[in-house]
Formats: sequence, structure tokens, C-alpha cells
Amino acid sequence: MTASVSLLPTHITEGQGPGMAFRIEGQIVPVLHLALNGQMPVYFEHHVVLWKQPQIDIQLMRLPGAFKRVLAGMPIMMTQAVGYGEIAFSRDSAGQVFPLTIPHGQGIYVREHQFLAATMNLTFAPERIKGRFEAPQGDGLLWLHANGNAFEVVLQPGEVIDVEPGSWIYRDASVGYGQQVYGLKTGILAGGGNIVFNRFTGPGRVGLQSGFHNLAAAEGQAAGGVAAGAGAVAALKIGSKLLGG
Repeated sequence: MTASVSLLPTHITEGQGPGMAFRIEGQIVPVLHLALNGQMPVYFEHHVVLWKQPQIDIQLMRLPGAFKRVLAGMPIMMTQAVGYGEIAFSRDSAGQVFPLTIPHGQGIYVREHQFLAATMNLTFAPERIKGRFEAPQGDGLLWLHANGNAFEVVLQPGEVIDVEPGSWIYRDASVGYGQQVYGLKTGILAGGGNIVFNRFTGPGRVGLQSGFHNLAAAEGQAAGGVAAGAGAVAALKIGSKLLGG
């Protein structure tokens, strides 16, 4: 691999997106501030809103694959901010917030619980441990939260990088994915073990974070979501009624 890994911007004071301006501030628990001009709503998980101006309207929005999200213990609905004014978001944890542009006609995979907000011209489809965002109607803008600091590597066709499974944040849909397992032998009574990496193959972008995501804990949360399935399905029915379904 010849591509270099670069630190993404930690502060942005005059960012621009479709129908809005934005800034990212904060040293430990960063905050995303959006100034909407009323033309482009944004969507997000309800618990990440920090504050908003009263003229901004908050509405529910449907998600595809809601039942799969119930079984995985993930949020079953998104919320959206509509109107003219300012709104701020935070994931309530230390790390780094950064923007990510998705060019028209392209897609990107994002690890669950890293998503902060997205412009409404991006579609979202949940998958196991990740979700896929696509831009069918012009360039879209996505804001993500990294545990620790965020880095990016742009792989050329055929270039490869091996990544600790809990440290990737996103990858372009054009990037290939696989697993690489290395056997470790101690030489004592034939003892040993394995070390596993996610192998990404270009072309495209791969995002990394310096604070690893705990996959075992995530699986435990998913199992808890299944155990509480009756309550989650009830919540899904309530949400459907609220949305007129």
C-alpha cells in the first residue's frame, strides 16, 4: 500500500452544504451546528439533538427495514429537522465530528452508532453493524462521529489496507471488503490463537478511528434488543400509528 493515512479536520468554522451552512466546534465532546435556509431538511437519531431554535420543526420519518432494526436493537425511526433556523447535535461522547460528501450516484457504508446527521437528499438502508447511504439526487452531505480522532485513506485500484475490526468508520461502496486471519503460535504445547483484520481493497475512501469500537459490546446490545423484542415491536406499532401507517 502506498496511500497515506491523513487526519481529518477537527474544527470547521465556515462549512457549506446543500441548503445550509455549518460549523464544528468543541475540544472534547464536539458539536455540529447547522444553519438551515429552509430548502433542505436534515435527518438524525432523536437523542443527538443538543439544542434548536423554536422555529425549527422536528418530525418523524420512516425508515426501510424497521423490523430488522428492531431485532438488531437499533433505532426504528429517524427524526428530521425542517424549516429555517439553527440546530445543534452531539453524540454525548468524546471524539471527533467531521463532514463527508457523497457524490451524486455514489454510496457509502457507515458503521452503526457513528452517524450524526445527513441531508435529506441521501437515502439510508440499514444492514448488520452498518448502514448504506446513497446520493440519488445530487451531492449529499453526511456528518459522522469518530471515537478518538478520525483519519482517512484513499485507496487506488488494487491497493489494500488491513484494519483492526473495531477501528473502521466508513468505506465507499466501491471498496472491497474481506477478512484476513493470522495464526499465532506460542510453540508451547502447540498453543496459539488468531488475530483478525478487516481487509479493504481500493478504489475508494476508508475512514478510521483511533478509539476502537467494541464489537463484543455491540453484539451484546443486539442480543438485548432481541430479548426485549416484544417491547420493541410494540414501539414499532406505536411509531407506525404516529406516522399514519
